[in-house]
Amino acid sequence: MAYGYMTQNYEPKSQARAVALSLPISTKKTIEICNRIRGKQLSKAKGYLSRVMEMRQAVAYTKFNKGGAGHKPGMAVGRFPIKTAAHLLKLLDSVEANAESKGLNTGTLAIIHIAAQQGGKAMHYGRQGRRKMKRTTVEIVVAEKEQKKEKK
Repeated sequence: MAYGYMTQNYEPKSQARAVALSLPISTKKTIEICNRIRGKQLSKAKGYLSRVMEMRQAVAYTKFNKGGAGHKPGMAVGRFPIKTAAHLLKLLDSVEANAESKGLNTGTLAIIHIAAQQGGKAMHYGRQGRRKMKRTTVEIVVAEKEQKKEKK
């Protein structure tokens, strides 16, 4: 295992990985989105994030739901983290390109590992120097998943 990665059982021949360090997004919002797309097919996860960016589907907040967020149709507490969804969509495009360069079938890719952690502690410059900037590190690992055959 290489130093600094979150995943433990990474197989370079059959899996693809993408890591984004110190993204300027909220760690709490990223964790909520990661919990929603973990285990999904890559194409479905990209569709979900694009619907979140268009404000057609909200992200259900189950872990960090204190603070007065309103209820959304079909769920309890939910929000539309557009900036976070945009950064994660870029990262999904990156991991798909990595898988394609390795020769994996991009139509059957599934997210087997996705994790978000706090990034480095950067401070604002000037008089605002007492505030810390939002920084999040995200890692995504995808692998080919066999399609289930439909019964006729």
